Amino acid sequence: MVDVTLEEDNPTTRDLLTRLPTTLRLEEFAGREKIGYPSPGLIVEGSPGSDPEDGDLIYFTPWGNIGFYYDASGIDYSEKTIHLGSYDATPDQLAAFDDTDVTIEVVP
Repeated sequence: MVDVTLEEDNPTTRDLLTRLPTTLRLEEFAGREKIGYPSPGLIVEGSPGSDPEDGDLIYFTPWGNIGFYYDASGIDYSEKTIHLGSYDATPDQLAAFDDTDVTIEVVP
């Protein structure tokens, strides 16, 4: 289990919240993040871009994927990267989710 805090009040985060619980298959991407694809893609109009950091949960608009960044070094601000929140897990903990269906849900 990985605890995620949705911190942003933007249309993309609100859309994700309306879909919970949801299940995504996560996969490794580029030695930087774990990614999964909600279907259909999330609403992005009206959501600002961001400069991602390690531990950020993002939505990348061109591909329509949610990403758990664990190595955001050298990645700068982009209008295409929408910040949703943050998570608390090590890269080793995230590795347990490679090629696995993961359920994202609200925990009271």
